[in-house]
Amino acid sequence: QVQLVESGGGLVQAGGSLRLSCAPSRNIFSFNGMGWYRQAPGKQRELVADITSGGITNYADSVKGRFTISRDNAKNTVYLQMNSLKPEDTAVYSCNACVLRGCVYWGQGTQVTVSS
Repeated sequence: QVQLVESGGGLVQAGGSLRLSCAPSRNIFSFNGMGWYRQAPGKQRELVADITSGGITNYADSVKGRFTISRDNAKNTVYLQMNSLKPEDTAVYSCNACVLRGCVYWGQGTQVTVSS
């Protein structure tokens, strides 16, 4: 069973920064891609950013220019650097990993709270 271990959430003031980390239990290149999703209370889960095994990145319009997804191959970790955070970024952020049969692996989620 694949595990995705997340860390880095917390409470930050508007305009601040946080970096989320996702460390899978197997090599990141064994996945077709990895990404970060978020779900705010009362809202549907939405894709924040993802990165393919080839390094192609994709972002939600709401985070473009503020968030950066990256990976450290040596540390086998995917990151989400979040800058210029806004209260509307408050949500539970979850790491996701995709294989041929789908994007079926999820982390436990980490809370990000941005105060105004």
